[in-house]
Amino acid sequence: MPPPIRSDINVTPLVDVVLVLLIIFMVVTPLIASGVAVDLPRTSHHARKPDDGKDIILSITKEERVYIGRTQVPKVEDVGTAMTAEHRRYPDKDVFIKGDSRAPYGVVKSVLAQLHDAKIDDVVLGTEEAIKEQ
Repeated sequence: MPPPIRSDINVTPLVDVVLVLLIIFMVVTPLIASGVAVDLPRTSHHARKPDDGKDIILSITKEERVYIGRTQVPKVEDVGTAMTAEHRRYPDKDVFIKGDSRAPYGVVKSVLAQLHDAKIDDVVLGTEEAIKEQ
């Protein structure tokens, strides 16, 4: 005689699948961050701006390299020209600058001056929240 049919749901396989998906998302999420990874300066009055994909990401590394998205600009002096072309393609997007905290101030100042000369007004400087000691 066959065993009786059970009408309750076995949730163990469902929980296993959900946990595997959670682990996959936890591993993949940091990898899909926009732009190049830099160590942002820390500020005490940090305003969190969501990374909604609606900004042109301009990254400045400690090695004085400048990237628009993930594309490197050949020379720092060419940032204004490259950003003008990028801003023409996406005129409704703001420019989000991710400057490494160890990048030379002169490079960051030069990039900001070139953006000003290119008449790009909507610029946001990226920072991290400072850790408060108790």
